[in-house]
Amino acid sequence: MNFSRQPVTTGKIINNPGHQELKKLAQGNKTTVYNSASFISDVRNRSAKKTYIVEDGVPLGVDQQGIPVQDAIKIANEVHEYLKQQEVIRLDRRMGLHPDFSLHCRLYITSRYARIPLKWNLMLFPPVNPEAEPDLVSIYVPEWPERIIFCHPLAGVTYILGTDYFGEAKKSFLRMAMFRAKQAGGLGFHAGSKVLRVQNGAGELKDVGFLLFGLSGTGKTTLTMHDHNLAKPEKAIIRQDDVVMMTPQGYCYGTENGFYIKTEGLDESQRVLYHAARSPEAVFENVMVRDDGTIDFDNSELTSNGRGVIRREDVEGVDNNIDLEKAHRLIFITRNDKIIPPVAKLNPAQAAAFFMLGESIETSAGDPAKAGQAKREVGTNPFIVGPEEEEGNRLLEILQANPDIECYLLNTGSVGVGGSRPGVKISIGASTTVLKHIAKGDIEWKTDPDWGYQVPAAIPEMDISVYEPASYYSEDEYRDMVENLRAERKQWLAKYPGLKPEIARTIDKAQVSD
Repeated sequence: MNFSRQPVTTGKIINNPGHQELKKLAQGNKTTVYNSASFISDVRNRSAKKTYIVEDGVPLGVDQQGIPVQDAIKIANEVHEYLKQQEVIRLDRRMGLHPDFSLHCRLYITSRYARIPLKWNLMLFPPVNPEAEPDLVSIYVPEWPERIIFCHPLAGVTYILGTDYFGEAKKSFLRMAMFRAKQAGGLGFHAGSKVLRVQNGAGELKDVGFLLFGLSGTGKTTLTMHDHNLAKPEKAIIRQDDVVMMTPQGYCYGTENGFYIKTEGLDESQRVLYHAARSPEAVFENVMVRDDGTIDFDNSELTSNGRGVIRREDVEGVDNNIDLEKAHRLIFITRNDKIIPPVAKLNPAQAAAFFMLGESIETSAGDPAKAGQAKREVGTNPFIVGPEEEEGNRLLEILQANPDIECYLLNTGSVGVGGSRPGVKISIGASTTVLKHIAKGDIEWKTDPDWGYQVPAAIPEMDISVYEPASYYSEDEYRDMVENLRAERKQWLAKYPGLKPEIARTIDKAQVSD
């Protein structure tokens, strides 16, 4: 039995409505004091446990769920039969602007949920030819009685059923696109991208390209969109905040036009994001808006996963380019409260290991019931299709072929929690300062005796002594935490039988970093 992409026949089609028409179609919204729209959905996070890959031509990864092809065909047939009686919005958009990476994406969704294509319309670019055959298709029926999302990556189609969470539409296309990037010999990354234009010790300006990896809620977007308090002639140039596609040479194709931000705690400390969120063209979901239109970003009564879509043109620090000519620095963001330093410098094998470990904490974007618990996700990317070890092995190959790419582990949590004295929170300001000096190349490093990676001996503008993890615990306590963490990491990497042994070996014992 073969799965194929079926044509969509509807009772009535609303073909490629414009932004203003989508606004009119999207009912039930509140208007904020900034004259922007705000909506509340029934489902307020991604349904990871209800997401499947069709078992048809693509081997599944260890951490992926499959759906038998005959079951997928049965559900798809029922959906298409249902849509024959429904009013449906068809919206065509373009992902990516580079001639070597640009995908025609088509969304079908029942019209009563027009608020979803209203937001998605802002995320991507106008299509070259909306009537051309699309590369990728998502068919979205939020009112379906069963919640299930399934993707057939080879056919380039996703069905999203029984949930009205916007993130499912956005990620459905990005998931399929990342699979295509891997097929083409590169890698799709759940990462933001930016350029820091900084002065070196000789006063010369240089552009340093950054990729920032991180699970939703761990600071990826906040750090990607930050200006690092740089003053002219230095500056931060923002490219992408969610997904990029890297070639074997380190060139990174951008994918999106808009930015999908997490609004929890949004304030002036995140100046660039905060100002963009006050645009009348922003669109919010599951954010507390008072009767007088004021927005309470600190209120989590609806959810701690409040979101907003903001336009690229409302973001200070963007330019006309969404691509990154070269990713010079790869930053793996983690969130730990005990023994991970604010930053560590990694050699290529260590970088591939920490990419595979994907260490962080669960957030409300993934599983609200487990928010705050330790979590691992390969590549901090819940949208991988196919064996996960392929990603780590290919990353190592890319890093070995591009010795000018440096890799770092960045902790946005705390250091020393539960120790002999109060631990210290690693603030947004501390993390942005670290990234600035990574770009400048003026951090002094020393080797960590337990992990073999490099840790800072001195960072300009910072007192690094307060961030020494071992200083918060007795020698026995610290040793136990190190060995427990090592055992957990080894157990995790052992899940992936095809992983190159030199990657897993970096966790076994301390090795001197390159």
